[in-house]
Amino acid sequence: MSIEVRSVSKSFGSFLALDEVSLRVGDGELVALLGPSGGGKTSLLRIIAGLEEPDRGSVHFHGEDATRRDARERRVGFVFQHYALFRRMSVFENVAFGLRVKPRDERPPEAEIRRRVGELLRLVQLDWLGDRLPSELSGGQRQRVALARALAVEPKVLLLDEPFGSLDARVRQELRRWLRRLHDEIRLTSLFVTHDQEEALEVADRVVLLDRGRVVQDGTPADLFERPAGPFVLDFLGSVNIFHGRVENGRAHLGPLSVAYQGAPHDGALPASGYARSWEIDLSRDLGGADGFPAAVRHVAAAGAVVRLELCTDDGTTLKVEISRERFSEIAPSPGDRLRVVPRNVRVFLGGPGRG
Repeated sequence: MSIEVRSVSKSFGSFLALDEVSLRVGDGELVALLGPSGGGKTSLLRIIAGLEEPDRGSVHFHGEDATRRDARERRVGFVFQHYALFRRMSVFENVAFGLRVKPRDERPPEAEIRRRVGELLRLVQLDWLGDRLPSELSGGQRQRVALARALAVEPKVLLLDEPFGSLDARVRQELRRWLRRLHDEIRLTSLFVTHDQEEALEVADRVVLLDRGRVVQDGTPADLFERPAGPFVLDFLGSVNIFHGRVENGRAHLGPLSVAYQGAPHDGALPASGYARSWEIDLSRDLGGADGFPAAVRHVAAAGAVVRLELCTDDGTTLKVEISRERFSEIAPSPGDRLRVVPRNVRVFLGGPGRG
């Protein structure tokens, strides 16, 4: 089942939540809606589900206009952040609920309900907990029950709104890998909302990055990471350092940096900003090197597989740098040391810093 959103706009009072948003989710695709709070992700998901109506634009399921259909007619499975399980029902009965409340002429026989629920509990690896109450489960287990309940009614589309947002970091990591494996097995067209860029890049086939109600970039995780459409994409997808300056005569002069500018030619100087990710920067004790610029170490966080440093340039700019533990051992930096900073990759965009 494919989903197509065509020029959808939605306002809540004076707040414009979605501004001419268009996107397509192919049959069997797993797509992430990524972006900051207030970017329009959940509003778009609710419009696709039929829980909200757009002010303008349309939603199509498999080529058919579904804009005015209610949620039940769209056959959408919805998984919320906070589980929404029935506390006094067992795990089995929570999963069976959607089947039991179907109209009589659509309701499967009891044997079929029990067979289907049993299969789903095995699919989400919880068949041994069918008689437990939700309060007896961990947060990760409850979220898997919520997913099984959404799948029980055999939806054509699965929508997930921050499905792992209330879980701790370790459980989130385990569940998102599990969700990817589950999707590869059932191949159900799925769309999930997250503000966690690592989650989106790890799980999704495609990522749609929204900001202030507009699509900033739509592409594969590799597209967004390697070919960001603008400063906002770079800044949102990871830790970056920003250098301000100008572009003139084929070069970008950005504070202590001067790098070649590969953009379109133009006359005169134009304001520009350069972006260097924190892990795309080398450090050296050779202060006399031809490349880069000096900076003083302000703070070192050596816990973990990657060592994070904060440095200060001579003009007072703060830099964030991440290096391997091996490189950290080689140069052994301490607060107060002066090092040479050499960015390996600086992406230059015309204009000052901005979003989008």
